Amino acid sequence: MKEISFIHAADLHLDSPFKGLAHTPNHIFQEIVESTFVSLDRLVAAAIQKEVDFVLIVGDLFDNEKQSLKAQIRLRKAFEELKRHNIEVYLSYGNHDFINGNLHPVTYPDNVHIFENVTVSHFTYKKRNEALANIYGFSYENRAVTDEKAKEFKVINHDIPFHIATLHGSIQSNTDHDVYAPFQLSELQKEPFDYWGLGHIHKREVLKENPFVVYPGNIQGRNRKETGQKGCYHVVLSETDSMLTFVPLNTITFQPVQVDLTDCENLHQAERLIQETINNDTEIAGKTLIDLSLTGDFVLKQWENTKQIEELIEIINQMISQDQQWKYIFHFSTNIKRKNLDAELKKGEHFIGEVIRQAEKMDLQKSIQDLYLHKQARRYLHSVSLEDQQVMKEEAKELLLNELLKG
Repeated sequence: MKEISFIHAADLHLDSPFKGLAHTPNHIFQEIVESTFVSLDRLVAAAIQKEVDFVLIVGDLFDNEKQSLKAQIRLRKAFEELKRHNIEVYLSYGNHDFINGNLHPVTYPDNVHIFENVTVSHFTYKKRNEALANIYGFSYENRAVTDEKAKEFKVINHDIPFHIATLHGSIQSNTDHDVYAPFQLSELQKEPFDYWGLGHIHKREVLKENPFVVYPGNIQGRNRKETGQKGCYHVVLSETDSMLTFVPLNTITFQPVQVDLTDCENLHQAERLIQETINNDTEIAGKTLIDLSLTGDFVLKQWENTKQIEELIEIINQMISQDQQWKYIFHFSTNIKRKNLDAELKKGEHFIGEVIRQAEKMDLQKSIQDLYLHKQARRYLHSVSLEDQQVMKEEAKELLLNELLKG
């Protein structure tokens, strides 16, 4: 019975700058900066250990179209290691590492097959001179691809046992990300492909089975939205079955932790409760960057206003960041239990009631549009998702109300 085995990965984002994390202790920041490269090494080790036929990498190998020499060399060495074990690589470039943005591309070994332009094409994988699989894909030539590329995928030569499509893009209805190469799930079923390997979305998800339509997510979380384990999928296709196994690759985990301090009468009790929560959280294993969310009453707000919470976080970090398998609270936020009070205040014909009503009606996009019209600023700004807009509005409202209600 004919069978193929491969690794499906995407969104390596080598050389990510990890903005906003430079304040971490130096030994931790150095590990953070190196983390995408260590995850790449783990990907190579997994491919070798599982003796796969080939590796698929579906876009955004690099975080920037102007690739650093370090990132290029580390990736080339990874491909050379795969070649030593007779493992082929099929890759495409995405919106972050689009072809026309890199003026100095690196030359890879001959086991690496690159989809060289935006036109959908294919490579044929052969094993012992037998054609076993056609792998289809395209690369971004420029930063954005807005065409519905899924419609261009057509199975070629039905005598070949397996047909695998790779697409760096997003579902048309996805409003959480920039929509590139948009597709509808129904479109992926029109041709008899055996597997759809997707990229672009950093959250791991199996959109459909039979055939599998899969986002592997990125191989290493890079901010507080990219939580939990990250990695790739090991896929085995046979003439009668398809098997999919997630392989974790990340070296550092971003993990949210919530602690309710309502019953704490002083900071010593708060410190013990935060420590116990971190120590007992089963989701926290290995090197972890913690996004701490603290809930409480106005006592918590007083601690925050007097910078005592910041001092407490520093003390806890000193205790948990020294081990080899360190933990570190890199971000914290406070949430004051005031929901019922807000509902009552909202009804009132007074200034605070008007603030709440205006905050809920505010058009954030209109408020920040001048930034995107600024000649220099707009080069560095990404679009703000609806989810991010809602978070920003809530934080602004909280800041205003906490100051107005202080005391």
